[in-house]
Amino acid sequence: AGMAGAFLLEIRRGTQSALLVIRYAAAELPSAPVEVSVCADSLEVRSGGSCDAAALPAGVRLAPLICFLSSIDLVFSSRENLKPHKNYVFYCQSCGDIVVKDRKFLRVLPLPSENWSDLVEEWCCHPNPFARSTLHPQHDDCFLGDTFFLLNSGNESHMPESPKNTRVICKRCKTVLGETVSSDTIKYYVTEVIIQVSEGSFSPAPRSQFVQSMVAQCLLELSSAKSTFRFTIKGDNGKTYILIWLLNSDTLLVESLGSSSSHSVFTLFGDIFMPGSAPMGTWNAVKVLYQPCIKCRNKDLADAWENDMGVHPLKFPSETCLELLVILGLSTASLPPSLRCMNSFQVRNSYY
Repeated sequence: AGMAGAFLLEIRRGTQSALLVIRYAAAELPSAPVEVSVCADSLEVRSGGSCDAAALPAGVRLAPLICFLSSIDLVFSSRENLKPHKNYVFYCQSCGDIVVKDRKFLRVLPLPSENWSDLVEEWCCHPNPFARSTLHPQHDDCFLGDTFFLLNSGNESHMPESPKNTRVICKRCKTVLGETVSSDTIKYYVTEVIIQVSEGSFSPAPRSQFVQSMVAQCLLELSSAKSTFRFTIKGDNGKTYILIWLLNSDTLLVESLGSSSSHSVFTLFGDIFMPGSAPMGTWNAVKVLYQPCIKCRNKDLADAWENDMGVHPLKFPSETCLELLVILGLSTASLPPSLRCMNSFQVRNSYY
Protein backbone atom coordinates (compact mmCIF):
# COMPACT_ATOMS: atom_id res chain seq x y z
CA ALA A 1 0.00 0.00 0.00
CA GLY A 2 1.12 3.56 -0.56
CA MET A 3 0.20 6.95 0.84
CA ALA A 4 -0.70 9.98 -1.25
CA GLY A 5 1.91 11.95 0.66
CA ALA A 6 5.53 10.81 0.66
CA PHE A 7 7.22 10.26 3.99
CA LEU A 8 10.68 10.19 5.52
CA LEU A 9 11.36 8.16 8.66
CA GLU A 10 14.61 8.75 10.56
CA ILE A 11 15.25 5.97 13.07
CA ARG A 12 17.89 6.13 15.82
CA ARG A 13 19.08 2.72 16.94
CA GLY A 14 20.84 4.01 20.05
CA THR A 15 17.79 5.76 21.54
CA GLN A 16 15.18 3.46 19.91
CA SER A 17 13.30 6.54 18.68
CA ALA A 18 12.12 7.85 15.33
CA LEU A 19 11.23 11.11 13.60
CA LEU A 20 8.44 10.92 11.01
CA VAL A 21 7.98 13.57 8.31
CA ILE A 22 4.94 13.29 5.99
CA ARG A 23 5.30 15.32 2.81
CA TYR A 24 2.62 16.77 0.58
CA ALA A 25 2.95 19.12 -2.36
CA ALA A 26 1.40 22.52 -1.58
CA ALA A 27 -1.58 21.86 -3.86
CA GLU A 28 -2.28 18.50 -2.18
CA LEU A 29 -2.35 19.55 1.48
CA PRO A 30 -5.39 18.02 3.25
CA SER A 31 -8.05 20.56 4.13
CA ALA A 32 -9.21 18.68 7.23
CA PRO A 33 -7.11 17.95 10.35
CA VAL A 34 -4.68 15.08 9.90
CA GLU A 35 -4.53 12.11 12.29
CA VAL A 36 -1.48 9.84 12.14
CA SER A 37 -1.67 6.29 13.51
CA VAL A 38 1.44 4.19 14.09
CA CYS A 39 0.80 0.46 13.77
CA ALA A 40 3.20 -2.43 14.24
CA ASP A 41 4.15 -2.65 10.59
CA SER A 42 2.49 0.30 8.86
CA LEU A 43 1.55 3.96 9.06
CA GLU A 44 -1.97 5.33 8.57
CA VAL A 45 -2.94 8.92 7.86
CA ARG A 46 -6.60 9.95 8.19
CA SER A 47 -7.99 13.27 7.03
CA GLY A 48 -11.72 13.86 6.77
CA GLY A 49 -13.24 10.68 5.40
CA SER A 50 -10.10 9.46 3.63
CA CYS A 51 -7.46 7.09 4.97
CA ASP A 52 -4.01 6.44 3.45
CA ALA A 53 -1.69 3.65 4.59
CA ALA A 54 1.93 2.71 3.92
CA ALA A 55 3.57 -0.58 4.87
CA LEU A 56 6.99 -0.43 6.51
CA PRO A 57 9.91 -2.38 5.03
CA ALA A 58 10.73 -5.83 6.33
CA GLY A 59 12.65 -5.76 9.60
CA VAL A 60 11.23 -2.43 10.81
CA ARG A 61 8.49 -2.44 13.43
CA LEU A 62 7.04 0.59 15.17
CA ALA A 63 5.14 1.01 18.42
CA PRO A 64 4.05 4.31 20.02
CA LEU A 65 7.04 4.34 22.40
CA ILE A 66 9.39 1.58 21.26
CA CYS A 67 11.10 0.82 17.95
CA PHE A 68 12.32 -2.72 17.20
CA LEU A 69 14.90 -3.22 14.45
CA SER A 70 16.40 -6.35 13.00
CA SER A 71 20.15 -6.46 12.46
CA ILE A 72 21.39 -4.91 9.20
CA ASP A 73 24.58 -5.93 7.45
CA LEU A 74 27.16 -3.21 6.88
CA VAL A 75 27.61 -2.06 3.29
CA PHE A 76 30.66 -3.31 1.38
CA SER A 77 33.79 -1.29 2.19
CA SER A 78 36.66 -1.79 -0.24
CA ARG A 79 39.13 -0.75 2.48
CA GLU A 80 37.96 -3.49 4.85
CA ASN A 81 37.72 -6.14 2.15
CA LEU A 82 41.20 -5.73 0.68
CA LYS A 83 43.08 -8.86 1.68
CA PRO A 84 46.59 -10.17 0.94
CA HIS A 85 47.16 -12.93 -1.62
CA LYS A 86 44.15 -12.06 -3.78
CA ASN A 87 44.09 -10.52 -7.26
CA TYR A 88 42.33 -7.16 -7.55
CA VAL A 89 41.30 -4.79 -10.32
CA PHE A 90 40.99 -1.03 -9.73
CA TYR A 91 38.33 0.67 -11.89
CA CYS A 92 37.64 4.35 -12.48
CA GLN A 93 34.39 4.88 -10.61
CA SER A 94 33.14 7.45 -13.11
CA CYS A 95 33.51 5.49 -16.37
CA GLY A 96 34.58 1.94 -15.47
CA ASP A 97 37.96 2.08 -17.21
CA ILE A 98 40.56 -0.28 -15.70
CA VAL A 99 43.14 1.67 -13.71
CA VAL A 100 45.12 -1.17 -12.08
CA LYS A 101 44.80 -4.68 -13.52
CA ASP A 102 45.31 -7.98 -11.71
CA ARG A 103 47.46 -6.84 -8.79
CA LYS A 104 48.11 -9.31 -5.98
CA PHE A 105 49.17 -7.73 -2.70
CA LEU A 106 51.37 -9.62 -0.28
CA ARG A 107 50.89 -6.91 2.34
CA VAL A 108 47.82 -4.71 3.01
CA LEU A 109 48.73 -2.34 5.84
CA PRO A 110 47.06 0.70 7.44
CA LEU A 111 49.03 3.95 7.46
CA PRO A 112 49.31 6.21 10.51
CA SER A 113 47.54 9.57 10.44
CA GLU A 114 48.85 12.05 7.88
CA ASN A 115 50.24 14.27 10.65
CA TRP A 116 52.02 11.38 12.42
CA SER A 117 55.44 12.94 11.84
CA ASP A 118 54.37 16.15 13.61
CA LEU A 119 53.11 14.15 16.57
CA VAL A 120 56.46 12.33 16.88
CA GLU A 121 58.07 15.69 17.70
CA GLU A 122 55.81 15.87 20.77
CA TRP A 123 56.58 12.30 21.86
CA CYS A 124 60.37 12.32 21.52
CA CYS A 125 62.83 14.18 23.74
CA HIS A 126 65.47 13.98 20.99
CA PRO A 127 65.41 14.73 17.23
CA ASN A 128 62.78 12.88 15.23
CA PRO A 129 64.30 9.45 14.41
CA PHE A 130 61.90 9.05 11.46
CA ALA A 131 62.59 12.44 9.88
CA ARG A 132 64.32 10.90 6.86
CA SER A 133 62.07 7.84 6.64
CA THR A 134 59.34 7.52 4.03
CA LEU A 135 56.45 5.09 4.01
CA HIS A 136 56.48 4.07 0.36
CA PRO A 137 54.95 0.76 -0.75
CA GLN A 138 56.89 -1.90 -2.63
CA HIS A 139 55.38 -3.52 -5.73
CA ASP A 140 53.38 -6.07 -3.71
CA ASP A 141 52.19 -3.61 -1.05
CA CYS A 142 48.95 -1.70 -0.59
CA PHE A 143 48.95 0.94 2.15
CA LEU A 144 45.61 2.25 3.43
CA GLY A 145 45.21 5.90 4.41
CA ASP A 146 42.15 7.70 5.77
CA THR A 147 40.89 8.62 2.29
CA PHE A 148 43.26 6.89 -0.12
CA PHE A 149 45.16 3.80 -1.21
CA LEU A 150 48.94 4.02 -1.65
CA LEU A 151 50.39 1.74 -4.36
CA ASN A 152 53.70 1.24 -6.08
CA SER A 153 53.23 2.73 -9.53
CA GLY A 154 54.98 -0.06 -11.45
CA ASN A 155 54.11 0.45 -15.11
CA GLU A 156 50.67 1.99 -14.62
CA SER A 157 49.43 3.85 -17.68
CA HIS A 158 47.70 6.55 -15.64
CA MET A 159 50.95 8.12 -14.43
CA PRO A 160 51.18 11.84 -15.36
CA GLU A 161 53.17 12.56 -18.49
CA SER A 162 54.89 15.60 -16.99
CA PRO A 163 56.79 15.45 -13.67
CA LYS A 164 55.42 18.91 -12.85
CA ASN A 165 51.85 17.61 -12.98
CA THR A 166 51.29 15.31 -10.01
CA ARG A 167 47.61 14.60 -10.70
CA VAL A 168 46.76 11.10 -11.93
CA ILE A 169 44.03 11.28 -14.59
CA CYS A 170 41.74 8.60 -16.05
CA LYS A 171 42.75 8.14 -19.69
CA ARG A 172 39.15 7.65 -20.81
CA CYS A 173 37.03 10.25 -18.96
CA LYS A 174 39.79 12.58 -17.65
CA THR A 175 38.57 12.30 -14.05
CA VAL A 176 41.19 12.95 -11.37
CA LEU A 177 41.89 9.58 -9.73
CA GLY A 178 44.71 10.58 -7.40
CA GLU A 179 48.20 12.00 -7.39
CA THR A 180 51.82 10.93 -7.44
CA VAL A 181 53.58 10.90 -4.08
CA SER A 182 57.01 10.06 -5.48
CA SER A 183 58.53 8.72 -8.69
CA ASP A 184 57.28 5.22 -7.87
CA THR A 185 54.23 5.79 -5.61
CA ILE A 186 50.64 6.69 -6.51
CA LYS A 187 47.86 7.78 -4.19
CA TYR A 188 44.36 6.76 -5.37
CA TYR A 189 41.42 8.39 -3.57
CA VAL A 190 38.64 6.15 -2.23
CA THR A 191 36.02 8.39 -3.87
CA GLU A 192 37.47 7.85 -7.35
CA VAL A 193 38.12 4.10 -7.71
CA ILE A 194 36.15 0.90 -7.23
CA ILE A 195 38.18 -2.17 -6.23
CA GLN A 196 36.95 -5.66 -7.04
CA VAL A 197 38.45 -9.13 -7.13
CA SER A 198 39.74 -10.07 -10.58
CA GLU A 199 37.18 -12.78 -11.26
CA GLY A 200 34.31 -10.35 -10.69
CA SER A 201 32.83 -7.83 -13.10
CA PHE A 202 32.58 -4.05 -12.82
CA SER A 203 29.44 -2.95 -10.96
CA PRO A 204 28.71 0.74 -11.58
CA ALA A 205 27.01 2.94 -9.00
CA PRO A 206 25.50 6.42 -9.40
CA ARG A 207 28.19 8.98 -8.70
CA SER A 208 26.47 10.89 -5.89
CA GLN A 209 25.59 7.67 -4.06
CA PHE A 210 29.18 6.46 -4.24
CA VAL A 211 30.73 9.75 -3.10
CA GLN A 212 28.49 10.21 -0.08
CA SER A 213 28.82 6.54 0.86
CA MET A 214 32.63 6.66 0.82
CA VAL A 215 32.75 9.95 2.75
CA ALA A 216 30.25 8.62 5.31
CA GLN A 217 32.39 5.50 5.81
CA CYS A 218 35.49 7.67 6.36
CA LEU A 219 33.62 9.68 9.01
CA LEU A 220 32.41 6.49 10.69
CA GLU A 221 35.81 4.82 10.79
CA LEU A 222 37.62 7.88 12.13
CA SER A 223 34.99 8.77 14.71
CA SER A 224 35.06 5.20 16.00
CA ALA A 225 38.85 4.80 16.02
CA LYS A 226 39.85 8.26 17.24
CA SER A 227 36.75 9.75 18.91
CA THR A 228 36.93 12.54 16.34
CA PHE A 229 33.66 14.20 15.35
CA ARG A 230 34.75 17.39 13.55
CA PHE A 231 36.30 17.25 10.09
CA THR A 232 37.57 19.61 7.43
CA ILE A 233 37.08 18.56 3.80
CA LYS A 234 40.12 19.75 1.87
CA GLY A 235 40.91 19.66 -1.83
CA ASP A 236 44.15 18.46 -3.39
CA ASN A 237 44.88 22.16 -3.99
CA GLY A 238 45.16 22.72 -0.23
CA LYS A 239 41.91 24.71 0.07
CA THR A 240 39.25 23.96 2.69
CA TYR A 241 35.83 23.41 1.10
CA ILE A 242 33.56 22.16 3.90
CA LEU A 243 33.45 21.93 7.70
CA ILE A 244 31.60 18.84 8.93
CA TRP A 245 30.42 17.99 12.43
CA LEU A 246 29.23 14.39 12.88
CA LEU A 247 26.07 14.27 15.00
CA ASN A 248 25.23 10.57 15.00
CA SER A 249 25.96 7.38 13.11
CA ASP A 250 23.17 5.07 14.29
CA THR A 251 20.42 6.40 12.04
CA LEU A 252 18.24 4.24 9.81
CA LEU A 253 16.35 6.22 7.16
CA VAL A 254 13.17 4.95 5.55
CA GLU A 255 11.88 7.03 2.64
CA SER A 256 8.70 6.57 0.62
CA LEU A 257 7.85 8.24 -2.64
CA GLY A 258 4.15 8.18 -1.97
CA SER A 259 1.60 7.64 -4.73
CA SER A 260 1.20 11.28 -5.76
CA SER A 261 3.34 13.81 -7.54
CA SER A 262 4.83 14.99 -4.24
CA HIS A 263 7.99 12.93 -4.85
CA SER A 264 8.88 15.25 -7.72
CA VAL A 265 9.39 17.98 -5.13
CA PHE A 266 10.84 16.07 -2.14
CA THR A 267 13.32 13.23 -2.16
CA LEU A 268 16.30 12.80 0.10
CA PHE A 269 18.15 10.44 -2.27
CA GLY A 270 16.71 11.48 -5.60
CA ASP A 271 19.12 9.54 -7.81
CA ILE A 272 18.12 6.26 -6.13
CA PHE A 273 14.42 6.62 -6.88
CA MET A 274 14.61 6.07 -10.62
CA PRO A 275 11.67 5.11 -12.86
CA GLY A 276 10.67 1.52 -12.13
CA SER A 277 12.42 1.43 -8.75
CA ALA A 278 10.76 0.34 -5.52
CA PRO A 279 8.46 2.94 -3.92
CA MET A 280 10.35 2.74 -0.63
CA GLY A 281 14.01 2.66 0.38
CA THR A 282 15.93 1.97 3.61
CA TRP A 283 19.48 3.13 4.33
CA ASN A 284 22.00 3.25 7.13
CA ALA A 285 22.92 6.90 7.52
CA VAL A 286 25.02 9.39 9.43
CA LYS A 287 23.66 12.81 10.38
CA VAL A 288 26.05 15.73 10.03
CA LEU A 289 26.13 19.48 10.40
CA TYR A 290 28.16 21.31 7.79
CA GLN A 291 29.35 24.74 6.73
CA PRO A 292 30.55 25.60 3.19
CA CYS A 293 33.86 27.43 2.99
CA ILE A 294 34.04 28.35 -0.72
CA LYS A 295 34.45 32.00 -1.73
CA CYS A 296 35.83 32.86 1.74
CA ARG A 297 32.61 31.90 3.51
CA ASN A 298 33.02 31.07 7.22
CA LYS A 299 36.72 31.94 7.01
CA ASP A 300 37.10 32.75 10.72
CA LEU A 301 35.50 29.46 11.74
CA ALA A 302 37.60 27.54 9.20
CA ASP A 303 40.77 29.15 10.55
CA ALA A 304 39.81 28.24 14.11
CA TRP A 305 39.18 24.62 13.11
CA GLU A 306 42.45 24.52 11.20
CA ASN A 307 44.37 25.19 14.42
CA ASP A 308 42.27 22.83 16.57
CA MET A 309 43.89 19.44 17.28
CA GLY A 310 40.43 17.93 17.76
CA VAL A 311 39.56 18.51 14.08
CA HIS A 312 40.62 15.87 11.55
CA PRO A 313 41.36 16.87 7.92
CA LEU A 314 40.10 14.71 5.05
CA LYS A 315 41.62 15.26 1.61
CA PHE A 316 39.92 14.56 -1.73
CA PRO A 317 40.25 15.87 -5.30
CA SER A 318 38.98 19.44 -5.46
CA GLU A 319 36.30 18.48 -7.99
CA THR A 320 34.99 15.83 -5.60
CA CYS A 321 34.83 18.37 -2.77
CA LEU A 322 32.57 20.53 -4.95
CA GLU A 323 30.45 17.47 -5.82
CA LEU A 324 30.08 16.71 -2.11
CA LEU A 325 29.05 20.29 -1.41
CA VAL A 326 26.29 20.03 -4.03
CA ILE A 327 25.14 16.68 -2.57
CA LEU A 328 24.98 18.21 0.91
CA GLY A 329 23.00 21.20 -0.35
CA LEU A 330 20.45 19.06 -2.21
CA SER A 331 19.95 16.87 0.84
CA THR A 332 19.39 19.88 3.09
CA ALA A 333 16.88 21.34 0.63
CA SER A 334 14.91 18.08 0.69
CA LEU A 335 14.34 18.32 4.46
CA PRO A 336 11.44 20.29 5.98
CA PRO A 337 12.53 23.90 6.75
CA SER A 338 12.36 23.31 10.50
CA LEU A 339 14.93 20.50 10.24
CA ARG A 340 17.47 22.15 7.95
CA CYS A 341 19.60 24.15 10.42
CA MET A 342 21.05 23.91 13.90
CA ASN A 343 22.52 27.20 15.09
CA SER A 344 24.60 28.38 12.11
CA PHE A 345 25.15 24.87 10.70
CA GLN A 346 23.07 23.09 8.09
CA VAL A 347 21.80 19.55 8.65
CA ARG A 348 22.47 16.66 6.29
CA ASN A 349 21.73 12.93 6.31
CA SER A 350 24.30 10.92 4.35
CA TYR A 351 23.62 7.26 3.68
CA TYR A 352 26.22 4.52 3.59
